[in-house]
Amino acid sequence: MNHDIVPHFHNDPGVPMIEIGAKKFMCTGATPPNDHPHVFCDMGDDAEYVCPYCSTFYRYDPTLPSDGARPAACALHDVAA
Repeated sequence: MNHDIVPHFHNDPGVPMIEIGAKKFMCTGATPPNDHPHVFCDMGDDAEYVCPYCSTFYRYDPTLPSDGARPAACALHDVAA
């Protein structure tokens, strides 16, 4: 993964929680073209974050790669920088 690209995640499956391997990421809400404005999210010292647009609940899991998600379908790859 190019470390200059911030990982993007979405919640098309409508799951109650997405575990991710990054503390700084972008939430798109859904996959394009049904996405909301891409929100830069920074958990800081916390391990949880709620998107202010779509209310998706994210939890940090350091065992996942930085662009990884559980469920895996919630990771959005090939996003233009």
